[in-house]
Amino acid sequence: MTRWRLAIEYDGGPFMGWQRQDHGPSVQQTLEEALQRMTGEQAQFTAAGRTDAGVHALAMAAHVDVMKSLTPHRLREGLNALVRPQPISILQVEEVADDWHARFSCIGRRYLYRILSRRAPPALDSGRVWHIAVPLDVDAMRQGAAHLVGRHDFTTFRSAHCQSDSPVKTLDSLEVSRSGEEIHVAAAARSFLHHQVRSIVGCLALIGRGQWRPDEMRGALEARDRSALGFNAPPQGLYFVEAVYP
Repeated sequence: MTRWRLAIEYDGGPFMGWQRQDHGPSVQQTLEEALQRMTGEQAQFTAAGRTDAGVHALAMAAHVDVMKSLTPHRLREGLNALVRPQPISILQVEEVADDWHARFSCIGRRYLYRILSRRAPPALDSGRVWHIAVPLDVDAMRQGAAHLVGRHDFTTFRSAHCQSDSPVKTLDSLEVSRSGEEIHVAAAARSFLHHQVRSIVGCLALIGRGQWRPDEMRGALEARDRSALGFNAPPQGLYFVEAVYP
């Protein structure tokens, strides 16, 4: 048996998320069915994170154990051929030690959220950005974001369905920048709560619109109450960027 590490890019639009679901297609199911067609084996893919329905990945890390003798090239090319026409691409494949684990070996995760801030709706990037048709105050958003960096109880920014043992997380960085007509929110931490990034971005958008003052982000954090949240940003602007390993 060989344990393979994969880097996977996907458009989350057609899927109910990474994890297998009873009520719709998932990235995990698509990959496992492709591997079974290729090798005859029923193997499970394990990812560094579980993206929600509609959330994308630039390089999701995952591992899978395969009995059949394969080369990295053959596994990558075979999976890429068999997942078509679904928008999934295996970028890299490498053999790793039997105890390497995509989730438990991971020491950091990075996400990117894209906001298109212009009057005209997106044509080419429809389903891949959050369109906000009014100007946003990026400097105010940066001030609001600064209140969240560090180790905090993020109960306010946690989904009611979150399965994490604790709401306390350390947010290593939360950067807001402008790139042309887009505003990017980049977040980095060892791990995140369910909906944490989308909840943060929703509140940052309220600040950008002038509906919240930047210091109201601190008040929402300290409330430790989901009812203090502004709202969740929609999933289509969120991207899993990278999983970090030692």
